[in-house]
Amino acid sequence: QVLLVESGGGLVQPGGSLRLSCAASRFIFSNYWMYWVRQAPGKGLEWVSGIDTGGGNTYYADSVKGRFTISRDNAKNTVYLQMISLKPEDTAVYYCAATRYRTTAASKGAYDYWGRGTQVTVSS
Repeated sequence: QVLLVESGGGLVQPGGSLRLSCAASRFIFSNYWMYWVRQAPGKGLEWVSGIDTGGGNTYYADSVKGRFTISRDNAKNTVYLQMISLKPEDTAVYYCAATRYRTTAASKGAYDYWGRGTQVTVSS
C-alpha cells in the first residue's frame, strides 16, 4: 500500500515560518510529480504548489507565490514545503499528493496518491 506521510505542521504566529515534509513509500517516487494541496476550515480544497519529477520546475498558486518554496529529495523519497511570512489565511490542513503529470487540480480524484494531511494553524 502506497504511503504519503506528512509532518511538520503546528501552531505558528503570523509572520512565522514552518517547513512541511512528506515522506513517500511503496511507489517509484522519482517518476511522479509531487504536490501540496490545502483545505482551510469550512472551505474546499486549494491547490498550493507542484514540482516536477526531477525538481527542476516548480509551480505555485498566486496566494503563496514568493512565500512558499517546494522542493524534493529523490534519494530520500521526500518532498518539502518551506513556508515563510505565514498569514492567518494560510491556516489549513496541508495534504501531499502525487500524479504522473502536471496538474493544478484541487480535487483528490485528480491524484494517484494522497496523504492524510498535517494541520497548520497561523494565529497570535
